[in-house]
Amino acid sequence: MLRELTIGALARRTGLSVSAIRFYEERGLIHPGRNAGGQRRFARSDIRRLSFVLIAQRLGYTINEIAARLAGLPDGRVPDADDWQVMAEGFRTELDARIALMQEFRDKLDGCIGCGCLSLKNCALYNPEDRAATKGVGPRYLLGDRPAPIQDTPAPRAL
Repeated sequence: MLRELTIGALARRTGLSVSAIRFYEERGLIHPGRNAGGQRRFARSDIRRLSFVLIAQRLGYTINEIAARLAGLPDGRVPDADDWQVMAEGFRTELDARIALMQEFRDKLDGCIGCGCLSLKNCALYNPEDRAATKGVGPRYLLGDRPAPIQDTPAPRAL
């Protein structure tokens, strides 16, 4: 099995176009070597790098954010499992936070996202006088702020 891949072989393996691979190279996401004839030669590990790029893009990460993550991998040698593990730790924490936010958004999408405002009836109960605005701009409760506890009015005392 070849240790190095041509750009065409890498394109076939990843499903990317040759021009996309060149773009990722220009952005510093992959670093091919050159053979004696000056042709690009890619490490088999570039399949993993590009797979990571494709998935991260589908999750909404920008090329610059992805490049910053990949910058933590070693230059001059193929990253090993430990290298990927270290890089993944911070990414995992961020993904967990995104997943939690997406789940909360999904669950509150048809109700109060505090304050968007989807229901003036509920808003009068959960966000009277637009108290959420004191916490900042945007959907404060979805972003992690919590509404003040609902004040129960005491029952009238019997005479």
